[in-house]
Amino acid sequence: MATEKKAPAKKAPAAADKAAAPAKKVAAAAKKAVAAPVEVQVAPVAKKAAAPAAKKAAAPAKKKAAAVAAPEVVAAPVAKPAAKKTTASKKAAAKAAEPEVKVSAFKKPLTPSKDLAAIIGKGPFPRTEVVKKIWEYIKKHKLQDAVDKRMINADAKLKAIFNKAQASMFEMTKMISSHLK
Repeated sequence: MATEKKAPAKKAPAAADKAAAPAKKVAAAAKKAVAAPVEVQVAPVAKKAAAPAAKKAAAPAKKKAAAVAAPEVVAAPVAKPAAKKTTASKKAAAKAAEPEVKVSAFKKPLTPSKDLAAIIGKGPFPRTEVVKKIWEYIKKHKLQDAVDKRMINADAKLKAIFNKAQASMFEMTKMISSHLK
């Protein structure tokens, strides 16, 4: 048996490719025309309900546009705004009846003791603000240990809170909490 070589497949003439190109451009332009949004004046409440319906109506129109060069215009149906108003008024009434939102433990204002008030000032402060003000005091008076930055060297005012000459920054919040009411 002798093996025969197959002849290479012939390419279509270049003129046929060029003739097909304008047809592709026309089809692409038709798809863009259909995909472009059609502006219809709709009430603001009805606009939300009309958006999904407009997408569903546009899907068959895109398929038709691929087959036919002329695009079809589909208007979006208008939704009933009356149903939306009743649920909105019920939600507003429910919110008015609810009690105020509780403040978290970190943001709850606490009154400092006399010793702590000498450092941070009088008045109720949230726990986060108290710690922030104590750190400002420590940095301002350079009370942080130079060798071990985790340790705080207490001055006369801080000794009243810490009850010792040096305290860890991790112990500090525990010691502060006993001075807050």
